[in-house]
Amino acid sequence: MWRSVARRSSQVRRLLSTSAPPAGPLATVPAPCIVQKRGNDILNDPWYNKDTAFPLTERDRLGLRGLLPPRVMSFEQQYERFINSYRSLEKNTRGEPDSIVALAKWRILNRLHDRNETLYFRVLIDNIKDLAPVIYTPTVGLVCENYSGLFRRPRGMYFTAKDKGEMMSMIYNWPQEKVDMIVVTDGSRILGLGDLGVQGIGIPIGKLDLYVAAAGINPQKVLPVIIDVGTNNEKLLEDNLYLGLRQPRLEGEEYMAVVDEFMEAVHARWPQAVVQGTAGVALAGLLGAVRAQGRPLHDFTSQKIVVAGAGSAGIGVLSMAKQEMSRMLAKTGEEGHNQFWVLDKNGLITKDRKDLDPAVANFARGHGPNEIPDLHEGASLVEVVRKVKPHVLLGLSGVGGIFNEEVLKAMKESDSPRPAIFAMSNPTTKAECTPEDVFKHVGENAIFASGSPFSNVSLGNGKTGYANQANNMYLFPGIGLGALLSGARHISDDMLQAGAECLASYITDDEIQKGILFPEVSSIRHITARVGAAVVRAAVAEDLAEGCRTVGPKELGSMSESQTVEYVARNMWYPIYSPLVNNK
Repeated sequence: MWRSVARRSSQVRRLLSTSAPPAGPLATVPAPCIVQKRGNDILNDPWYNKDTAFPLTERDRLGLRGLLPPRVMSFEQQYERFINSYRSLEKNTRGEPDSIVALAKWRILNRLHDRNETLYFRVLIDNIKDLAPVIYTPTVGLVCENYSGLFRRPRGMYFTAKDKGEMMSMIYNWPQEKVDMIVVTDGSRILGLGDLGVQGIGIPIGKLDLYVAAAGINPQKVLPVIIDVGTNNEKLLEDNLYLGLRQPRLEGEEYMAVVDEFMEAVHARWPQAVVQGTAGVALAGLLGAVRAQGRPLHDFTSQKIVVAGAGSAGIGVLSMAKQEMSRMLAKTGEEGHNQFWVLDKNGLITKDRKDLDPAVANFARGHGPNEIPDLHEGASLVEVVRKVKPHVLLGLSGVGGIFNEEVLKAMKESDSPRPAIFAMSNPTTKAECTPEDVFKHVGENAIFASGSPFSNVSLGNGKTGYANQANNMYLFPGIGLGALLSGARHISDDMLQAGAECLASYITDDEIQKGILFPEVSSIRHITARVGAAVVRAAVAEDLAEGCRTVGPKELGSMSESQTVEYVARNMWYPIYSPLVNNK
């Protein structure tokens, strides 16, 4: 079965290596690639197509003479030509609404992706800071909302409730023999946009592009998947352009039967494919907030955290934070308490709430010695913040603007000298607040992080309020790459926590004191190499590592921390044109 976010186990091995892995390829001469195609079939295949960069020798042996303009361009010249086109588009769309500009940028990148994958990923890797918001959050939300109208050619695989009984044969329709990474969605909860049905395919597509750019996963070995079991979105069901099943969303046993059949089909063909959770990036931010408050990391166990949002995303983050607290307390033998106050649309969740989901019940407030008097079932957010005086206010509600002026002014009375506000909901319109709101109403000592990108805020006197983006691209590519390169049978909680702790340790003390919680996106491959190495070493420590390719578990276990980083970096794919040879 898939490796999954699974069991708890032994001590996490943290990665604190200072070695700097290269951002580019370690080998500049790629091996020849044997192709079974010739002529237009090669030009129409985005993996093999080099556009005008085919040398004359390849044009002769692959039947391309006369099918391309005579000039042979270098990879660098092609790159420059595309970047010039992209910058020209930016200039020509200046002053247009943000949504129009974002979709125009996505279209030009998508056209390149459809035509020439090698050039596409080179552009993405070299310009990741500027382009990540275009291929993923927040633009991916717009793409998903408009997917049926934007559709030009399929990418990934589409499994539906109508395919029951056929999935085992369908999985072999995918042309690649090996798949390392699969990202799946059923389209039911897309960012903060709700049920988008088949249009949710944009999420796994964008996420896997980041896997390739950030972690060097070979793009031929990734697979985005949508499981379409219908939609309860009436607007989509009435849309003549909608490309998904026109039926209410399946639930219960019918739903699980579709998912189970899909998982069995995947396991039959690719038993080592990896999928994992991404809550760890929020944990890294929470640990960073403790450092920013000038407290030792162990004080995370006493952080008071108010959480707006009790859905799957919120509970996923809380579960990981609770596990980290438990791990820290286990080291000292101290007794832990419930440090979370969780609210949903009906207010504060307590043990008096009826029909509580078991996952949510673990965080419900009770009647013990750690409780705050007069905080009753259903208490409002501002009431909870005023009485708890939390160190952290964490938003995973999907409700834009819920951290209003009244709530933020209440956070000013936090028991922390540097209150932390995490507005994690995506896309930007669903963010619980903006950094401008936070620094205006909470003060310049506040710490801000969000799920979507925001600009930093000028506070005057040369000071900056940093708008940290808690982007899961900082973590999940490294976790996936570390799992692959360790040959781990599972992605355990400890492996996830090792990655999160490594990310939290990446920021220097000087940066932390300024309110910077996450590194520059432009250094993502360096970050991923370290996170991946931390995951590898955690897998070795838990005896989960089975080795990968020619590197066995003993070799992995004998590597130093810096050697593990180098091992991970060395195995990152980098976009270079390979010589093509036809063996027919």
